[in-house]
Amino acid sequence: MAKSTGGYCSFCGRSGRDVRLLINGINGSICDECAQQAYEMVKEKFAESSSFTMSMSELPTPEDIKLFLDQYVIGQDDAKKYLSVSVYNHYKRLMQKVTADDVEIEKSNIILVGTTGTGKTLLARTIAKLLHVPFAIVDATVLTQAGYVGEDIESILTRLLQAADYDVEAAQRGIVFIDEIDKIARKGDNPSITRDVSGEGVQQGLLKLLEGSVVNVPPQGGRKHPEQKMIPVDTKNILFICGGAFDGIEKKIAQRLNTRVVGYSASLATSTVDRDNFLKYITPADLKSFGLIPEIIGRLPILTYLNPLDRTALRNILTEPKNSIIKQYVKLFEMDGVQLLFDEEVYEFIVDKALEFKLGARGLRSIVEAIMMDAMYTIPSQKDVKELHVTLDYAKEKFEKSDVNRLQFENA
Repeated sequence: MAKSTGGYCSFCGRSGRDVRLLINGINGSICDECAQQAYEMVKEKFAESSSFTMSMSELPTPEDIKLFLDQYVIGQDDAKKYLSVSVYNHYKRLMQKVTADDVEIEKSNIILVGTTGTGKTLLARTIAKLLHVPFAIVDATVLTQAGYVGEDIESILTRLLQAADYDVEAAQRGIVFIDEIDKIARKGDNPSITRDVSGEGVQQGLLKLLEGSVVNVPPQGGRKHPEQKMIPVDTKNILFICGGAFDGIEKKIAQRLNTRVVGYSASLATSTVDRDNFLKYITPADLKSFGLIPEIIGRLPILTYLNPLDRTALRNILTEPKNSIIKQYVKLFEMDGVQLLFDEEVYEFIVDKALEFKLGARGLRSIVEAIMMDAMYTIPSQKDVKELHVTLDYAKEKFEKSDVNRLQFENA
């Protein structure tokens, strides 16, 4: 619609010469500014209730939450129970009404410990699908102490604000998953002239967030927009879930278990130790010896572990979950009009190689990708192919040719 130079706005009375756009109707006109204000008023009047609200009757029980996680994540029952209970209690904290006894339920932040590929990040992403509170996943490896190259610690809350569509009230009731928390461990016990800006410095900066305080958050991220207005966010009701591989912590645990008892009873005490899974004996003292400062360990009161994946778990991960690796490749070929079939022996071969590489569930995808790469390259061009049957010989041939096979020698 062209700009009108004549007439007046029926709402503000300005002439067509004084506004950018004048929209003419049957019995009157409206300028662009009045139309914008009218739009804002309509949007505010008919705004839908926030998607982050939930009543007590709609609240999923811990068993319901675990059943939902079971559809996507194989095993790890202990970690699922801890997560389910923590999320359920977090909801109850948010719905708590003020009573005469003045009992205030405090939050219980969680730390998950498990080797790479056991499902820490997958658990967080899966639980985010179920939640009715803002949920953000943040990587701790990019964080540095304020004033140094890298992301400020407040950027954690920037991600949460973005997940809440900048609704501060909703963000203050959200959940944050901090991944790779072990990468900010103290680099060494010896005092140094250089500051540990990506390790202990980040841990000290996280203390105020985990405990609960009002933090000024840059809405667009820290340093690139210094002129932006800060948004105060209260972290008192934000639940923090931290996860990390803590590579090498098994040695600390083994050392503690072997030195705790002396004498004849030592053989009895250590004979029951599961030497294939030292993580089940992890304590806060082990996290301290790894490099986390005592103050941050105290603010993460719930400590749980994820079991390393055995052969049965890897075999189930390959085909059982809703979003399993094999189902994803079947779907990819289905979109090209090709039916993809696997022999049972192929699954066993893939699991054998994944155990050799010691990469957990991530190793499964690398191996399947190596086996299927040639087929994914040629079949889209072959319109007459309607079925691909992957046999053990085919899988071995394609895998031996692939670059992934070199991982076997690198991990040996």
